[in-house]
Amino acid sequence: MLARLSIRDIVLIERLDIEFSRGLAVLTGETGAGKSILLDAFALALGGRGDAALVRHGAAEHGQVTASFDVAKTHPAFAILKANGLDDREVDESGELILRRVQLADGRTRAFINDQSVSVQTLKAVGATLVEIHGQHDERALVDAATHRRLLDAFAGLEKDVVSLEALWEGRRTARAALDAHRAGMERAAREADYLRHAADELKQLAPQDGEETSLAERRTTMMQGEKIAADLREAQEVVGGHHSPVAALASAVRRLERRAGTAPQLIEPAVRAIDAAINALEEADQHLNAALAAADFDPLELERIEERLFALRAAARKYSTPVDSLAALAAQYVADVALIDAGADRLVALEKAAAEADARYGAAAAKLSAARAKAADKLNKAVGAELAPLKLERAKFMTQVEADEAAPGPQGIDRVEFWVQTNPGTRPGPLMKVASGGELSRFLLALKVVLSDKGSAPTLVFDEIDTGVGGAVADAIGARLARLASKVQVMAVTHAPQVAARADQHLLISKAALDKGKRVATRVAALEQDHRREEIARMLAGAEITAEARAAADRLIKAAG
Repeated sequence: MLARLSIRDIVLIERLDIEFSRGLAVLTGETGAGKSILLDAFALALGGRGDAALVRHGAAEHGQVTASFDVAKTHPAFAILKANGLDDREVDESGELILRRVQLADGRTRAFINDQSVSVQTLKAVGATLVEIHGQHDERALVDAATHRRLLDAFAGLEKDVVSLEALWEGRRTARAALDAHRAGMERAAREADYLRHAADELKQLAPQDGEETSLAERRTTMMQGEKIAADLREAQEVVGGHHSPVAALASAVRRLERRAGTAPQLIEPAVRAIDAAINALEEADQHLNAALAAADFDPLELERIEERLFALRAAARKYSTPVDSLAALAAQYVADVALIDAGADRLVALEKAAAEADARYGAAAAKLSAARAKAADKLNKAVGAELAPLKLERAKFMTQVEADEAAPGPQGIDRVEFWVQTNPGTRPGPLMKVASGGELSRFLLALKVVLSDKGSAPTLVFDEIDTGVGGAVADAIGARLARLASKVQVMAVTHAPQVAARADQHLLISKAALDKGKRVATRVAALEQDHRREEIARMLAGAEITAEARAAADRLIKAAG
C-alpha cells in the first residue's frame, strides 16, 4: 500500500507530506484547489510523463515527488528490480519501496528506486504493479485486450494453467525449430549431394590430420638443412670422438696424475678436475654430433614423399578454399552432410513425430484452458451484472467475449478476450471502450474492480472523480462499492460526492492558501478529524453557505456509513 507521499516544488505545491492508511481515503476540496495537481505529481513518481512546467514558478532548479510503499517481499515489483539488476538487499522485511522522481526545470527528469538510479521505463514498470489510476477518461486499464484476458484468468484462478501452457508453447516452439533446422539441412545437403559425396570421398582418401602441414614442413626443412651441413658435422665428430679424439690421451694423463696425487695433492687435484670436465664436455659434444648426424642422415625418397604430401594437402586447400589445418574439420563436415542425406529421413520422421506430439500437448491444454475461460466468462458476466443496477446501469449488460482461434495460437493460448457492453436494450453491443460514455465507463470499471476485488489488481487503486455527474442513490452505491473494495486493497478517491466522502476511513481536504499577503498561493492538504470532516461534507451538500440542515444531513450520512 501507499504509505507516504512527499511533494516538493511541483506547480502550486511548495512542500507537502501526506501519510496514508489502509482502507478508503477520499480527497475533497473546491474546484481548482489542486486535486489534479496532486494526482499529476503522484503519477510523475510512478513513471508518468515529465514536463518542465511542473516545476513550481520561483522555485529552485527542480521539483521532486517521493512515494513510499509497504508491500510484501513476494510482490511482482521485486521481480522487476531483479530483472533490471537492481540491488534489493537494503529493503527490510516489510518490503518498503521508495519511488522518487526529480523534475528538472530544463525538462529532463531523473528516476530512483530506493535511492538507486533507474530508467524511467523501469520506474514506470514498477509503478504499474503498485498503483492503478482510473478516471472517466482513463483507458490504461482497459484499452489492451491482453489486460482483459489477464483479468479473466485472475478471476477464474487460471494463472497456473497459463504458466503451464506457456511451458508447453516453449516446448512446441523448440520442437518445431529443431524440425525446421533439420529440414533445411536436408534440403541444402540434397542440393549438393553429388558434390558432397565426391568431396567426402576425396578428402577421406587424402585423410588430412590436424597440424600435419606444420610437422611435415618442419621435417622437410630439417632434412634439407642437414644435407648441407652433414660433411661439417662428420668432420667435427671425427675430431671429437673419432680416431683423432684427444679423449684417450686425456684419460691416460688423468690416470698418471692420480697415481701421483698422494705426494702433492694441492698441485694435482685441480688439474685432474679440469681434465675430467674437459673429457665430459667432449663426450657430451660427441653425443650431440651423433644425434645431429642421425637427423641429417635421410632417405631422399622420404624427402620426395614429404614434398608430394605437402603438395597434395596444399592443392586440396586451394581447391576447397580453406587453410590446410582446416581440411580435417571440413572432411568431417562433408562426411556429416553425406550422413545427413543417408540417415536424415529417419531423423526427420523422429523430429516430425516429436513436433506433432508437442502440438498435440499444447493443443489439448489450450482447448482445456479456452473452455475454462468460457465458463469463467459466464460467471464474471453475472457477477459484474449484479453490481450494475445500484450504479444506475440496470438496463446495461456486461459481456466477456472469448473468441477461440486455433489458427492463431500463442503462449497464453488461442483466445482473444475482450470486455463488451450493451448500455441499453435494443442497442448494438460493442467493446467497452467504444460503447460506454465517460460516466458509464467509470461505473463499469468500478463494478469490475469490485468483483475482481484482490484478484489481478494493484495493491493501491486511485479513482479520479468517477462519481462526476451522478448523485443521490447512485453516488451512495459508488461509495458503498469503493468501501467494499477498500476492504481488500487500498483505495484513494478524488470525489465531489458527499455520499462517497462519508464512507472514508481517511478524509483529506485539499485547499489553496494565500501567501506573501496574497501575492501567491499554495496548495495545502489537511487530514480532517470528525468535526472538521462533518463540516466539509456539509459544505459538499450545501455549497457556499453551510446550514444547520446541511450539518445534520452530514451527520446522518456519516452515521449511515457506519
